[in-house]
Amino acid sequence: MVVLRAFVQDIFGLWGRWTMTIREYLKDYTGKSDTMGALSLGATFAVYFAALGLGAWAWPAWWAVLPSVVVLAFASVRLYVLQHDCGHYSLFATRRWNHVAGHILSVFSLTPYRVMQFNHNQHHAYLGNLEHRETTEVYTMTLQEWNAAGWATRTWYRIYRNPVVMLSLGGIYAYFIAYRWPANTMKVGPWGVVAHNIAVVAYVATVWALLGVPGLVVLGASAVLAGVIGVFLVYLQHNFEDTYWDRKPDLDFRKATLEGSSSLDLGHWWDIGTGNIAYHDLHHYNPQIPSYNLRRAQKNLPDDLRVHDEIRWPEALASFRLKLWDEESGKLVPFPRRRNLRRAAARA
Repeated sequence: MVVLRAFVQDIFGLWGRWTMTIREYLKDYTGKSDTMGALSLGATFAVYFAALGLGAWAWPAWWAVLPSVVVLAFASVRLYVLQHDCGHYSLFATRRWNHVAGHILSVFSLTPYRVMQFNHNQHHAYLGNLEHRETTEVYTMTLQEWNAAGWATRTWYRIYRNPVVMLSLGGIYAYFIAYRWPANTMKVGPWGVVAHNIAVVAYVATVWALLGVPGLVVLGASAVLAGVIGVFLVYLQHNFEDTYWDRKPDLDFRKATLEGSSSLDLGHWWDIGTGNIAYHDLHHYNPQIPSYNLRRAQKNLPDDLRVHDEIRWPEALASFRLKLWDEESGKLVPFPRRRNLRRAAARA
């Protein structure tokens, strides 16, 4: 018993020293630069408006419009990531400038700033907590809950976790409906959302006045595609085989941030288009790291501080097969095969 206790203490001691080391390492990347924040905003807005204008001007030449829609969609995702930085007070050095930029960005990301900030902070607070899954972006059932569920619950969950449904309708719901739903808006004040909606309508009307129907089509198509990219990222940030979930009192918040969040290496251009948010483990461990420092922090990370390998495209796509959290194995697993379910029922 004494030997076992000493072994456990050694393990927790090593974990504590390791986390202190990574904490110290990341401090060098938490510095906010108003210059870098302004450059990130300015460059993204330049690409955003250039893609919107070019797409509308090239209409109806699809071979020119389609690339413009794709570029505009990624620019919209970047604007959302910068708004997300503002919500963590990490884009600029002062809270005031973060708030100002966050409200401005919300018009173009189509996402109310204060509601986004509140919801996302809840996500950070309850990450990996099986008792608070309502606060995460993608709901996950446990294998035990699935085995005990009736056909209606299973059917709903199968539809919900279907990649085609999740990436298409999920994006539309998350960014156009959920952030404006009364249950969310009442928590932070509905009038801010009303003001935001008025500003969005004014922006869309301006696009119509300047670019006509082609401008609206390009803007609308890019918004839907940006939602798909956003849900794709949100899913992969926490839905991979070796992610982390647990219940109190065993829940370890440090493990939830680092082991429960992925690090995606989907290419340098993907990082540029998504504001480096794919390096999500470091972001969750220290949200004060600005997006313009995240990639550098990840690429310079010493090997002895890495908790898992970077996920690349093959594993990323394969992760969409994973649907349920298996508490016994501590892994995200696919739906059980019906044959296995029948065998389990027969043994019971």
